Amino acid sequence: MIDTDTPIQAPDMAGSADDRSFGPRRRFLLLAGSATVAMGLAACGGSNDSTPTPTPTSTVTPTPSPTATSTVALDVDYLNFALQLQYLVAQYFVFATTGTGVEAIPASSTLPGGGAALLTGTGTKGNVTGGAQVTFTDVVLGQYAREIAAGEVALLAFLRSAIGSAAVSAQPNIDISDGITGGFTRLARAGGYIGPADQFNPYASELNFLLGAFMLQDVMVSAYIGATPSIANLLYVNAAADALATKSFHAAMVRAQLYARGTAARTATDQLSNARDSFDGASDNDQGVTGNASTANVTPTNIDGIVFGRTPGQVLNVLYTTSSAVTGGGFYPNGLISTYFKTSAAN
Repeated sequence: MIDTDTPIQAPDMAGSADDRSFGPRRRFLLLAGSATVAMGLAACGGSNDSTPTPTPTSTVTPTPSPTATSTVALDVDYLNFALQLQYLVAQYFVFATTGTGVEAIPASSTLPGGGAALLTGTGTKGNVTGGAQVTFTDVVLGQYAREIAAGEVALLAFLRSAIGSAAVSAQPNIDISDGITGGFTRLARAGGYIGPADQFNPYASELNFLLGAFMLQDVMVSAYIGATPSIANLLYVNAAADALATKSFHAAMVRAQLYARGTAARTATDQLSNARDSFDGASDNDQGVTGNASTANVTPTNIDGIVFGRTPGQVLNVLYTTSSAVTGGGFYPNGLISTYFKTSAAN
């Protein structure tokens, strides 16, 4: 049982000069990690000629290589692909915990220029549709949500630093509303969690917020697992692996919270998991939070204890909420700002 009489200190997403959004240790790791990657890429002169291509040892599928030849440009676009996904998740958690988006975060020593500086880059910066603050009556859940929100903003800054200002892509148009064409409603309908004429508002309750987070975070983990083996430059691999670790912790926190909320929440995750499976065209890899009638399934692994990955095309199937090859829809009404990864797979 959690002792709610002793609240956990949560990050303050409002930001300030004394860096309440990020503790000293987190701030050091963010800045040191970003600087290390940036200096390493500069030392390599943007080339991977002296870096051996890693041979994936995992037998987990699906992780096929993209049709484009693995080049420095493709490696960068893998990280930009991750960044495009990160815009979505960061906006969701920041809106849910503050009522405003990333752009409204004020400047501080950890975020010079504030949140607005984290959204620009190559291409036309898009807007966010939807987003609202969740009323957290569960004090501990609210603290968890604010911790994740601060971490998502820090990861957004880290990925942009790893890519470099000359190559970083801007935020695309994002839909985190309860609209009938948005990703939340379309996934909830596809899984049968709501009726075919109903809408799903992820900000209406704590359970809805967790289910919205579940829809997104699991997909982010599978995206990193599926893409990382195809990256040639080890510096970019390290950046992706660091981000994967963060995403895995966040996803596990969400899944554990949903399991703890009982049968209705657990059944909902099964329905939403089935919806993701119906879009990505892969085997029945996606899993809810219940292993069987009496077993938790916080970590969705295969028989070898390994979490599955998705190709970029399959990730876009889920986020565009379609099993067809298209260039936008769902959470990204106009698609991604990307060179290689714009089109979902034809399933």
